[in-house]
Amino acid sequence: MGLRVLLVDDDPERAAMLEAALGASGCAVIGRADSACDLLQRVRESQPDVIVIDQESPDRDTLEHLCLVTRDAPRPIVLFTQEKDPARMRAALKAGVSAYVVDGLSAERVRAVVDVAMTRFEEHEALKRELRTARTSLAERKRIERAKGMVMKSRGVCEDEAYRLLRKLAMERNQKLAQVAESVIAAAELLTS
Repeated sequence: MGLRVLLVDDDPERAAMLEAALGASGCAVIGRADSACDLLQRVRESQPDVIVIDQESPDRDTLEHLCLVTRDAPRPIVLFTQEKDPARMRAALKAGVSAYVVDGLSAERVRAVVDVAMTRFEEHEALKRELRTARTSLAERKRIERAKGMVMKSRGVCEDEAYRLLRKLAMERNQKLAQVAESVIAAAELLTS
């Protein structure tokens, strides 16, 4: 089975043409809606691989619904539109649109546009995961440094010795160093409050 598509289009003729083009390119339209209202609920129910929206001009309500989907059930989103306004385009991309296509709805290009949106979405999600990992790592490193400083002060040892003591405790407890650091910080805060 090909890509599972949720299609949103308020024009029945255009929607039928788009559904036929998607079907001819190996996609399966698993749901159709005439507006983005309740889009998040529709996504949760149908679990599409991609959302394809065809609107003359994406309004504020549509963009708000896209933001909800992007936050709670991220999917690649393709938006075919006649709207050329750069501000509207930026707002759509910020809302989570993976491909914003102006005046480009042709049956021959639909699958290529969907494939590009899928690729862009996957790359964006990978970057978000990398950023989360980097932030987590930095936060853990800060906690370890803080705990190390507390051990240095309370034990009167050098930085290397404080780090060795934290690592030893982590191994004895079979915990990550960041978890031990968090315990040391919590204990120190308890004793000083």
